[in-house]
Amino acid sequence: MAGYVFLSPWLLGLMGITAIPMLLSLYLSFTDYSVFSTWEDVQWIGLENYQEMFTGDPQFYRAVTVTLVYALVMVPLKLAAALAVALLLNRAWRGVGLFRGLFYLPSLLGGSVALALVWSALFAGDGAVNEFLAFFGITGQAWVNDPDYALGTLIILGIWQFGAPMVIFLAGLKQVPVELYEAASVDGASPWRQFWHVTMPMLSPVIFFNLVLETIRGFQGFTSAFVISNGTGGPVDSTLLYTLYLYKRGFAEFEMGYASALAWVFLLAIGVLTVVLFSTGRFWVHYADGEDR
Repeated sequence: MAGYVFLSPWLLGLMGITAIPMLLSLYLSFTDYSVFSTWEDVQWIGLENYQEMFTGDPQFYRAVTVTLVYALVMVPLKLAAALAVALLLNRAWRGVGLFRGLFYLPSLLGGSVALALVWSALFAGDGAVNEFLAFFGITGQAWVNDPDYALGTLIILGIWQFGAPMVIFLAGLKQVPVELYEAASVDGASPWRQFWHVTMPMLSPVIFFNLVLETIRGFQGFTSAFVISNGTGGPVDSTLLYTLYLYKRGFAEFEMGYASALAWVFLLAIGVLTVVLFSTGRFWVHYADGEDR
């Protein structure tokens, strides 16, 4: 009985903050509920929201496309940058602790509004990026206002915040036995071959962990796109991430029923993607105990 008493705050929080809102959202996804509707006005419309989403909403497909491009470009480059810097910082040299902290610092800022505002100012037509390019005689662009470059600025911002996976990679590198490198050196393996045949296999569980975590984060991107585009997903829907489109339909156009349907499709898509990652991970992730996960 005492165990249930101690567990009750968590259970109440789970029910009140997670379970009940999710079930309510699932119900609303089958209705025409609007922010201005009373419960008496709400009509059960079945699968109409989902039907409209897949057959009559071109912005839905635009949001899916933008999100896929954002995640599929940003996540691999972010992990590559994190691993490269972790390899450089996995050495004992003067000032390495300071550089570890400096590289991790951008991740502490997270998806803050202030950071997005600064980023938008840097890439504005008269921003610091264009001033830097002008110093070398290069004509800059209106990066955040050009549909050809706006999404690229978001991707660069995402890559720049590689500090969190870098720290995890660094912790994983510390766990690789030095004896493996010594044995490889005795066998005549070059540093490049040691990286591919010692470091990468031993680090594969850490790579997998970061891949899953950063993929989910990539698909959940919102704040930077909202701030840089002023909540519109522009210019010309070039930064219309899925979460931003969900926000627009729910909190700008007040179509909560349709927004709930968007949220459930998103949840299922993330779930399927996670299952795929775990299913394929067993083919390339190597654990020290030799067991499959």
